[in-house]
Amino acid sequence: MEQKYGAVIILSMCVVVLLIGMMKKKAEMILNFFVRMVVGLVCVYFLNSFLQANGVAVAVGINPLSAITLGSLGTGGFALLYGIAFCQFL
Repeated sequence: MEQKYGAVIILSMCVVVLLIGMMKKKAEMILNFFVRMVVGLVCVYFLNSFLQANGVAVAVGINPLSAITLGSLGTGGFALLYGIAFCQFL
C-alpha cells in the first residue's frame, strides 16, 4: 500500500516539474511576442513620420491586425506591412 502512495507522489512531482517547465517556455514566448509587437509598432510610427516628412504618401496603420502581424512575424511582418503598402502605392 505504501509503495502505491510513493509511486503516486513521485509521478505527481514529475508532472509538476514538467508543468513548471512548460509554463516557463510559454511565458517566454508571450513576452517575446509582446516585445516584438511594441518595438514593431514604435518602428512603424517613426517610419510613417519619416516618410510623411519626406513627402512619400505611404503609411501603415497602427491597429490590432498590424500589431498581431508584427508580434507574430517580427521583422518579416514589418517588411510585409510596408511591402503591401508600397504595392498599393504603385
